[in-house]
Amino acid sequence: MNKLTVVVLTLALSVIACGKQVENNAETAQKTQSAPDTATHGAAGALPGSYEDWCGGHGVPESVCTRCNASLIAAFKATNDWCAEHGLPETHCLRCNPNLKIVRPPKPGSI
Repeated sequence: MNKLTVVVLTLALSVIACGKQVENNAETAQKTQSAPDTATHGAAGALPGSYEDWCGGHGVPESVCTRCNASLIAAFKATNDWCAEHGLPETHCLRCNPNLKIVRPPKPGSI
């Protein structure tokens, strides 16, 4: 094979691979943004900051869970609270802040 053929084949395979990655990312985003599971997600209408306002799947209050509610992302970015590397608020990023403690509020009546 000549060099041009190799370059064209490499480019074609790269385009196909990138297309698959974009497709996989779209599937992942769609799954993440699907209706919350009440077993791991906060109850609808829960008071922000309460025990009931908890996303068990992501370990943060449901009212600020950007993985479950992508519409919250812009607000975090606007306040410079965004970890672009990991795709979540810096104040939720345990990879960048390993000493960070995000604790669920106590259940009412348990104190």
